[in-house]
Amino acid sequence: MTGMDKVIASAAEAVADIPDGATLAVGGFGMCGVPAVLIDALFAAGTTDLEVVSNNAGVDGWGLGVLLGAGRLRRVVASYVGENKEFARQYLSGELEVELTPQGTLAERLRAGGSGIPAFFTATGVGTQVAEGGLPWKYDAEGNVAKASPAKQRQTFDGKEYVLEHAIVADFALVRAWRGDRHGNLVFKDSARNFNPPAAMAGRVTIAEVEQLVEPGEIDANAVHLPGAFVHRVLPLTPEQAADKPIEKRTVRTAEESA
Repeated sequence: MTGMDKVIASAAEAVADIPDGATLAVGGFGMCGVPAVLIDALFAAGTTDLEVVSNNAGVDGWGLGVLLGAGRLRRVVASYVGENKEFARQYLSGELEVELTPQGTLAERLRAGGSGIPAFFTATGVGTQVAEGGLPWKYDAEGNVAKASPAKQRQTFDGKEYVLEHAIVADFALVRAWRGDRHGNLVFKDSARNFNPPAAMAGRVTIAEVEQLVEPGEIDANAVHLPGAFVHRVLPLTPEQAADKPIEKRTVRTAEESA
């Protein structure tokens, strides 16, 4: 990588300096827009004791589920975790700390972190344990709550109560884009433009795997979803890696039902 050229030759090189104990902001929603190649490289590197901030924790055996299944995650900040049985097992048995956060709040905490905004007030969660505290973050081996969420500051504006939420800034961010250039300008396709931009903004060092690598200037400036200022490394995927997009839930009809 020289000058403005941020392209990295391999996934292993891209994640080589991520240390044990790091905090990662990871893009994706369900199985869409997940930086699976970078996650697999982290798994191969043996990196462990990670805190992950992501909308969800992947599924068993894919995405973040690979790191989770190997016991590499110590803490997860997420909004939805219902598709991963191993996640539930680790959480309920006291092996994993989990901070459940409302989905819109999580997105804004990441965006705020990337925008230099330390905290913000939101109406989401007012009148619930999100604001009042007591959500179980971690259980012990006997199923008792070992660590609970603290109460958050509340304030009234124009007669309405709001709760204070703190921004998230991660050591590293891992994201996946449909198209990117050598300067790190990224374009996300369809619903993959979900948690990827705010996750990328929140990383002190942001690594993007891209399905299509193009030369600077080939992406119209008006089409850029995330400017290269937020991206530090670009990993071009092979056609096979780019095409690897599992379906989370498949529903089919029988021949009789179709008739």
